[in-house]
Amino acid sequence: MDLQNEKIFAGARLRRLRRERSLTQADAADMLGLSPSYLNLLERNQRPLTARVLLAVAAAFDIDVRSLAEGSDRQLVTDLEAAAADPALAALELDRTELTDLAETQPRAAEALTKLHQAYRNASESSADLAAQLEGGERAGRMNETEAVRNALDQRHNFFPALEDAAERFGSRLKLHVDNRSTVLEERLKAEHGIVVRTFEDDIMGRARQRLDFHTRRLMLSDRLSANARPMQMATTLALLEHADVLDAEVAAAGFETKIEEALYRNGLARYFAGAVLAPYEAFLTLAEKSRYDIDRLQRRFGLSFETACHRLTTLHDPRQPGIPFFMVRMDPAGNVSKRFGGGVLPFARSGGSCPKWTLSEAFRAPEKLLTQRFALPDNSEYLSIARAVSRPGSAQELPVMHVIAVGCEWGRAEETIYADALSRTPPTPVGLTCRLCEREACAHRAFPSMQREMNINPWRQAAGPYASDEHI
Repeated sequence: MDLQNEKIFAGARLRRLRRERSLTQADAADMLGLSPSYLNLLERNQRPLTARVLLAVAAAFDIDVRSLAEGSDRQLVTDLEAAAADPALAALELDRTELTDLAETQPRAAEALTKLHQAYRNASESSADLAAQLEGGERAGRMNETEAVRNALDQRHNFFPALEDAAERFGSRLKLHVDNRSTVLEERLKAEHGIVVRTFEDDIMGRARQRLDFHTRRLMLSDRLSANARPMQMATTLALLEHADVLDAEVAAAGFETKIEEALYRNGLARYFAGAVLAPYEAFLTLAEKSRYDIDRLQRRFGLSFETACHRLTTLHDPRQPGIPFFMVRMDPAGNVSKRFGGGVLPFARSGGSCPKWTLSEAFRAPEKLLTQRFALPDNSEYLSIARAVSRPGSAQELPVMHVIAVGCEWGRAEETIYADALSRTPPTPVGLTCRLCEREACAHRAFPSMQREMNINPWRQAAGPYASDEHI
């Protein structure tokens, strides 16, 4: 992106940043070295943001300059499309241009609309769950709190400078490296907190992977944990014990509505801290760039699982040393998404399964094999995807727990990775976010009719699939 020559109007996002920090225009103008009147013109989109102002905003508000320069929030536009496609609003026939304009000019109003739609959808699902329960059915779990946490992580682009700084100081003080970290972390727990680390069999652990027993001062770890998982559990525990003030400050800044949301977010941040301790930002980014983001090499160097290495890739958003912006998703064999980071790169649908033409499902048929893919969404944006099915042992009565982990980036940055070399001459696979939001009617894989268009069903013609059609009204 040529910041010198491109005119960037981001008044609504600039105003939103200021209001989120409770700053007056005069205060913000002083921080940016501008006059209040000029800042007012910027916020009203009567002046474009110059390269100097963009860099000043990125430094003052500690954000990635791309979040201002890239245009509308893709995830917000996707959420608006889902709301507009709902039967309650479908008659208005709001198109993508109108929704993008709303997201760019009135982002707070757009967020309010999407939150209202999510609440409406959750209420409808709850009613259906309750009806099923009353009829003797099984109630499905709701994801309200999880979605709130995901929204908060996406707003921060999954990057937390305070946690990075604390983790760097902690790791340097203990002189951690991949060969000594298990021993050093175990000694830290014992010396500073009187906690000994013990390994127990599954029946004693009650299928838990880890449990801290404050009464006996023991950190109990399951014998099913891999060698790489043990330091992660110990570092997470130390984050909760020694860096509660940093975690609490981040939780308070997120402004959650429920204690459950706060607890989920806090646990996620503790694991973020642990990942930053095991894979320090600068060292991890240096090897990532040197190896062209070779995930297997990053795993070996830092002693990480595939999932943890992929997770760490999504956090490389320090404006002073930015890496490639990556997204990540974790999915089980039933299509349930249990972890998701858009990273400002790839928008995700809030409900519905993933597109079967994305290699996530295929990865389950080839465990531990790395599958790469170049795909395109209906808006013609293209991406690189790197997916692998991983598993961990279950209990004696259960099958192994399996997930597919996928990480990727925009195709424009893919050439910086080793994975794009074999795909550079391959046309992108057309993929949708979810069937209900996908406009590709002539698709044999379609599992649901599109919410975007009314189908024209011809009784005299058999389409490729139950909801596929090359005709529409």
